[in-house]
Amino acid sequence: MTKISDPRLYVALDLPSVAEAEALVETLGDAVDSYKIGLQLLPIGGVEFGQRLKAQGKNVFYDFKLHDIGATVEKATRSIAGLGADLLTVHARPDVMHSAVTGRGESGLKLLGVTVLTSLDKSALEAIGYAGTAEDLVMRRVAQAIEAGMDGVVSSPLEAAAIRAVVPSDFLIVTPGVRMAGGDAGDQKRIATPYDALNNGASHLVVGRPISTAAQPRQAALDVIANMRG
Repeated sequence: MTKISDPRLYVALDLPSVAEAEALVETLGDAVDSYKIGLQLLPIGGVEFGQRLKAQGKNVFYDFKLHDIGATVEKATRSIAGLGADLLTVHARPDVMHSAVTGRGESGLKLLGVTVLTSLDKSALEAIGYAGTAEDLVMRRVAQAIEAGMDGVVSSPLEAAAIRAVVPSDFLIVTPGVRMAGGDAGDQKRIATPYDALNNGASHLVVGRPISTAAQPRQAALDVIANMRG
């Protein structure tokens, strides 16, 4: 019997309060195994909420995008590693990634380097000083992530195929910017459908508003999973 849920789908709990996030988790029920907790919930109990999700048997992704001097990143990662989370993001700057790997130690925490945000396109990158394309910058940071001993990266689904071609088979490629055909792209610029993202080489998908703001979130999640399975 095919399982309803798919652990490769991380639903982003980017909501104003933990109470609203808990309500969404309850609504989704057995349709979703994996959740992403980001900066919106971090200062209002997000870490504790993540631990409660782990106690329920859910997979937890702390999308904290650590970015600081090496010693601070190392200590922060060490603290997070003790919480039992599955995934943690840091910015894909070489010194930051090396420090996170040191801080992670022998724990089972998987570390992801954030390459280029999916809200950025070529003109946005030019505005902040990058002359090349998004893919050029992503691929440079992928190479640095491998060298640092990271477990994977976060990239748009448009770069997933190029990344998959040059990384180890167990390297994680986590892609936000996933939208159903005809869906509202919102502030995302580099997007693909769930099926196309996986077909391009993604290992995991992050989907937020298409599920959390849907009239029927559980059905929206099931639609995404059906699309993932082709």
